[in-house]
Amino acid sequence: MRKITGFTGVAMVLCVGFVSASALAGEPMDLIRRSTDQVLDILKDPYYADKPEAKEQKIWDIASPKFDWEEMAQRSLAVHWRERTPQERKEFVELFSRLLHKSYISKITQYKDEKIEYVAEEIRGGRAEVKTKILSKGLEIPVEYRLLQKSSGWFIYDVIIEGVSLVNNYRNQFNRIVVSSGYKDLVQRMRTKWDELIKEEKEEKEKTKRGSS
Repeated sequence: MRKITGFTGVAMVLCVGFVSASALAGEPMDLIRRSTDQVLDILKDPYYADKPEAKEQKIWDIASPKFDWEEMAQRSLAVHWRERTPQERKEFVELFSRLLHKSYISKITQYKDEKIEYVAEEIRGGRAEVKTKILSKGLEIPVEYRLLQKSSGWFIYDVIIEGVSLVNNYRNQFNRIVVSSGYKDLVQRMRTKWDELIKEEKEEKEKTKRGSS
């Protein structure tokens, strides 16, 4: 499955920089800002300097609860979601969130003091859009967060990088696979991708270990 730009991972778990005064009032914007502060604390904490696994897990523990994984998975699977049993839906959500974790959480290490400008917040009933810009090496990369309000608060269900929706990107990929070879093949491909990511992670650890010995 095709990778999305590396900024996606960073945008999913990290927003850094400055916030305009007018943007501070909104609850969705505040959710992202508070998460930012927590992630920055972890990145700057010397305790995690030589503990990359613990650092990534801690960041994920902060970021993951801010996302509505079931909503993201359902929107990504689109019409094929209706055909799934409760057990299949549960399995898909778990696999989907684990893959995003492994695929993108490591991107946080790409953080090189980029800045984020919080541009605007729009709330319409139980939905909200928070528009930001990543400022990096003279470039401005628009990033938009879409959120849903539930009884326990606001949750992110999509991230749009330079006009490209994370959910739409996966929806197109998943639909092509399901239509051409079936849902079971999609799940198998996702499991294979998971195994590949785990293998790459182990190889990287071994490489780092050999380099430090």
